Amino acid sequence: MAVNAAAPAAAREAGSPVGETLDSAGGVSVLRNAVDGAAWTFVYAPGAGSNLRDPFGQRLAERLPDAGISLVRFQFPYQEAGSRRPDSPATLLATWRAVLEACTGGTRTAIGGRSLGGRIASVLASEGVPVDALALFAYPAHPPGKPEQPRTAHLPRVACPTLFCSGTRDPFASPDELAAVAALVTDARVHLLDGADHGFAVLKSSGRSREDVWVEAAGVLVEWLSGL
Repeated sequence: MAVNAAAPAAAREAGSPVGETLDSAGGVSVLRNAVDGAAWTFVYAPGAGSNLRDPFGQRLAERLPDAGISLVRFQFPYQEAGSRRPDSPATLLATWRAVLEACTGGTRTAIGGRSLGGRIASVLASEGVPVDALALFAYPAHPPGKPEQPRTAHLPRVACPTLFCSGTRDPFASPDELAAVAALVTDARVHLLDGADHGFAVLKSSGRSREDVWVEAAGVLVEWLSGL
């Protein structure tokens, strides 16, 4: 595994799927799971409170290469520094652009992520960056309890096929709100994760685990990309 000396210790020490490489782009750490002959590359960014090794991203690294899809994961500069305070929108967008430029080519490209990571990817797509698909997990349509502060004004400018995949207990977007958000995009699909919250956790009484939700969400992504 190629390892950037500047990469966080947590990333260096954690176990890695076969074929995974760790390097850098745009001043941040990047994990790649490359597949020979892949039709798609999915570039993924984590949510605000997570980092390069977020558990859902790890699940994607286990699932996507087996389906013939290459995966690129990265973290934002504040996550690289171990800070909890997100970077400015301009920095978040610049990081996304730098990673895309350095890590894609030769395949169709899908971008997305969880919560903040996906929201910034959607802004990038709305600005006309040439991508072929957009996958948004736990999209934060508004802050919890504040529907009067929508984060959706840019979505009508998204021209590529878009997947919205969120839990039915997500306080950042109820199922009805998510449907209304998806309707802003010309070519959108909505998949609801029954009983999951914003972090994909489920109640014990549901008979499911968070791992079950990760598996479902990863499977939906594979099926959706394969059908495009």
